[in-house]
Amino acid sequence: MAALSKLKKIGGVALKLVVVALPVLGAALWWQPPDLIRVGANYTAKTVCSNVFLAGRDPDEVLRTDVQAPGHPLLRLMRISVDHDGRMVRAGLFGFIGGGLAVFRPGTGCAVLADGRLGDEVSRAAAAASAVSDAPVAPKAASWPDGETVNIDAALTKVIASDRLAGPGMRAILVVHDGRLVAERYADGFGPAIAELGWSMTKSVTAGLIGLLVKEGRLALDQPVAAALGWQAADPRARISIADLLAMSSGLKFNEGYGAVSDVTRMLYLEPDMAAFASAQPLLHPIGTVWSYSSGSAVMLSRIFQDAAGSDALGFVRHRLFEPLGMTSAVMETDERGTLVGSSYMYATPRDWARYGLLLAQDGVWKGQALLPPGYVSMMASPVAASGGEYGHGMVWRWTDAPVPGENPGAAFGIPADTFWMTGHDGQYVAVIPSKQLVILRMGLTPAREHYQPEALVQAVLGAVR
Repeated sequence: MAALSKLKKIGGVALKLVVVALPVLGAALWWQPPDLIRVGANYTAKTVCSNVFLAGRDPDEVLRTDVQAPGHPLLRLMRISVDHDGRMVRAGLFGFIGGGLAVFRPGTGCAVLADGRLGDEVSRAAAAASAVSDAPVAPKAASWPDGETVNIDAALTKVIASDRLAGPGMRAILVVHDGRLVAERYADGFGPAIAELGWSMTKSVTAGLIGLLVKEGRLALDQPVAAALGWQAADPRARISIADLLAMSSGLKFNEGYGAVSDVTRMLYLEPDMAAFASAQPLLHPIGTVWSYSSGSAVMLSRIFQDAAGSDALGFVRHRLFEPLGMTSAVMETDERGTLVGSSYMYATPRDWARYGLLLAQDGVWKGQALLPPGYVSMMASPVAASGGEYGHGMVWRWTDAPVPGENPGAAFGIPADTFWMTGHDGQYVAVIPSKQLVILRMGLTPAREHYQPEALVQAVLGAVR
């Protein structure tokens, strides 16, 4: 009995300690949350903000399906508060730890405010962004790509109806053949008017923006980027060129790992000036000798593009690329300081993503007008030797996940050798096949653990259009 009494006393003391410690721990986490929690909170706020204010989706559904269901266990503990009048979203662990904050700005979508506070810098960026209209444009009464009327092919519709080919988490599949949208499929809750995040497909659009300025003579592929990124002449990084960044062969350090606090997650969710963070990374390898996938490279290219395009860079994107292609839904978001996040953050409807894929399939020509320099798309798709041939010189993939460097898994599916891909996190794919004048889009929310690959879908579509 004495022993039992002693255990009860110990248990009582322990319970009191826990009762005292929990509020103290909570206060400490609130006051100085670990970076991992801050990343999770800002990721949550940003994801919900963009999907609510750009795509018009329900915030609770976005939190549940896009943030909590597929992600890190920590994300299941995130809670949100949406201010529809102020057009901002706050998020945090249990609703109060982490200080996640994202604000919507007309024309440039949602931006993370890394310190969780609204300040003068944000107000200035918001004022500049407000000059860019994000008012929806009514579809033209014409066939796609000029309007929204499509030419549906029954055989292709049957092909893409296969859940096996679509894969888990599919949200959209589109097929464009000979310039016509001939098949499309959407998951419940999605459709032709819902903008979707392309993640790293945005990189391929950034490469196109660089190409627009190359055509105008305002940029050159062999141009050193030191001046735009603030590197001095004596800096060993000063010889890095635009071409080196496009080919992911700059030699700069950049950890692209997800699921923890890495260079890419820190850049996207903790840094107010993403280009400054990326350009501060040291040189690890001789320039041009090692291929290393880097969202930092794409963000630096965004900064270089904006400097060269001038004060109306956002207007340039819209008027010189999106409007000619009819991409009325497309929005490339910026960071807190106003730099386009050309690595990761473009939202557009699947039809508008397909319009950009069609531009590439047509060698950068749209309605007889060359938007990109002659041979520029071929350059984008040409293999980077240091990547084992898997990656192209213009931020596109030559093929996905080759098991052996230089070995094309698409060959087993009868996929033409000139195929290249725009790809993005969680199952975003656009296959561009110039020789067949074919563009095949598949978008969704499909984590890597599902091991989905789109080659079988592309093979089946090829069989139906031959």
